[in-house]
Amino acid sequence: MVQKGSRGAPLPMIEALPVHVTVVIPTRNEEEAIVDTIRSIPNGDWCEKLDFLVVDGNSTDRTRELAEQEGATVFLEHRRGYGRAYRSGFELATGDVICTLDADCTYPGELIPSLVRRLIEEDLEFITCDRLRKAEEGSMSAKHGFGNWALSFTARMLFWNGIHDSQSGMWVFHKRILDNPKMRPTNDGMPLSEEMKINARRVLGRKKAVEVSVPYRPRVGVAEINTWGDGWKNFKFLFAKRLGLNREVTPWGPEGAED
Repeated sequence: MVQKGSRGAPLPMIEALPVHVTVVIPTRNEEEAIVDTIRSIPNGDWCEKLDFLVVDGNSTDRTRELAEQEGATVFLEHRRGYGRAYRSGFELATGDVICTLDADCTYPGELIPSLVRRLIEEDLEFITCDRLRKAEEGSMSAKHGFGNWALSFTARMLFWNGIHDSQSGMWVFHKRILDNPKMRPTNDGMPLSEEMKINARRVLGRKKAVEVSVPYRPRVGVAEINTWGDGWKNFKFLFAKRLGLNREVTPWGPEGAED
């Protein structure tokens, strides 16, 4: 059986990985790109089982409907926040391996099979994907590029973790790492992204938590990010985390779930 990648491109035949993979995608009003985001991930026999979990933050468009039509499980998270969506999604994910990416076609979903294979074959625990080295023209404004560089530089100086892109939202990791409370991110907002990488390098070490450069593409749809507001929150969080002052605002997992 020939596997199909994004846009129907054939993939070379490889032995299926004996793992269940869940792709967790946070959404809010992403009807323009959610279908292509899901379809960008090869759906052949590259793993034992592949499923999609869309954690939606009260979209007012057709995001949830379109995701369900593509076979995704959709969980409506009434509590707002990018980090909040992931903190529920990680608990709800049923796969042995969790992959994440944004629902705007910026990340290369077609690379997920090779990233999962690397995770398994190289006995890694956590992979984060660096966007900055391979960002395509038009994928990031000069303001966003500088902000990402400044945040990443600050994180490296405060935590000496060596991560080039502290704000990337594409990760591949074993769900089991979240059994350790020290690996669980606390933030309900955008800072969860940098917190995931800080925790991974602290808890798992550089040999088990690695960074891989991937392409980054222009966004499909309108971004809801608040450039200055979110950037300031990220900076404040880095210093709070360094001083041990960060605190969990809402409990781990979906509302009403027991830890």
